Amino acid sequence: MSTTRSRRLGVGVWALVVALVALVALTFIPTPYVIQRPGPVFDTLGTAKGADGEKVPLIEVKGAETFPTGGTLDLTTVQVVGNRERTPSWAELAVAWVDPARAVVPIDVVFPEGVTSEQRDKQNAELMVNSQHEATAAALTELGYDVGAKVEVVEAIKGSPADGVLEAGDVIVAIDGQKVSSAKVLREEVQKSEGEPVALTVRRDGAEKQVSLTPKKQDVNGTTTWLIGNSLTTTYDFPIDVTIQLDNVGGPSAGMMFALGIIDTLTPGELNGGKNVAGTGTIEADGTVGPIGGIRQKLYGARDAGAKIFLAPESNCNEVVGHVPDGLTVYSTATLEDSMHILDVVSKGGDTSKLPTCKAS
Repeated sequence: MSTTRSRRLGVGVWALVVALVALVALTFIPTPYVIQRPGPVFDTLGTAKGADGEKVPLIEVKGAETFPTGGTLDLTTVQVVGNRERTPSWAELAVAWVDPARAVVPIDVVFPEGVTSEQRDKQNAELMVNSQHEATAAALTELGYDVGAKVEVVEAIKGSPADGVLEAGDVIVAIDGQKVSSAKVLREEVQKSEGEPVALTVRRDGAEKQVSLTPKKQDVNGTTTWLIGNSLTTTYDFPIDVTIQLDNVGGPSAGMMFALGIIDTLTPGELNGGKNVAGTGTIEADGTVGPIGGIRQKLYGARDAGAKIFLAPESNCNEVVGHVPDGLTVYSTATLEDSMHILDVVSKGGDTSKLPTCKAS
């Protein structure tokens, strides 16, 4: 073997050794990312494991007549691989980067600095409980029930217009004479005031009183918002007992599918026409469908679970376009009423070409 050839071989061996050492080192170096991938899919018309591990109806209704259902109304979830204690390796990230069903996202987006995994789980659990209440309110309102909504003050923020005027436990009955049926209604009316004083009718200790507040202006990223400075909660007095049983799933994104599942359970016939339908979206008591995270992963999770139709929030459409897996048809929705109309057309075999789909803005 010539000296030149021997030298080249030696250089090649050392290059390989260096590459292997670098690869091993990268395996142990923390990364600033986590991976999102499709999570479990749950049929709101079916069963789920209860706290004791036994199967229970995911939606159970007492106090009203219920009806048989068919097909599926699947809620979709996202699983996160990694946390601040253990981030994915660079090798895992490399695989995820080329997988359309997965997403590599900065760790701060999922686990904000200073928030532990336990705190995040607790927050997501609270969001899930609130989502179930809002879904029940939206579904029963859609069916014509009075849900007895009450907007209650949790706290008046110190130094705000509400400080010294509103108290924890106050129920806000009306603003400028208009009935307040949700926190959303209150916020919208405050915005319309554009800084002019607003008159609130408040129920405190069983008696109603009138108070006046002058909203305070706040500019965030060039957008003007008017605030009165209180945190609110909405409570309901449901006329029937609706129980949603789903453990170990957090966040608010199942709201719309919960609402559809409740409606299907309480009405004759099959809301989905017996077809396998999946979807996602937050829900407010007035039926507004809001955006969620991880929409692309949820599309793939739905397809893999056998769904043919997917209901996506209109506000997520830019993330949907160009990322719909083969075999899945996606319709966009902005309200519970939109979703009901889509399912009505699908179940009756109507002209789906006129239904709203996602288009890039």
